[in-house]
Amino acid sequence: MGTITFRPDDETERALAELTADGRSVSVAIREAVLAAAHAHEDDRLRAESLALAADPGDIAEVRAVLADMEPLRAW
Repeated sequence: MGTITFRPDDETERALAELTADGRSVSVAIREAVLAAAHAHEDDRLRAESLALAADPGDIAEVRAVLADMEPLRAW
């Protein structure tokens, strides 16, 4: 694993101070922040994809067709 160097601005310095106030190291705080940002990015991407699929007329028609085909199989 390599070493990453960056130059934090004042806002980032304050954020790092907040994240390390409990004794956590700067490396751990940055690692956790990067992972949290990656997870948030993935959540945003999946949300956008699901909204696009939910609005897709072809997909909606297919779902309705499948539901109609399965309706006679309902127990009650």
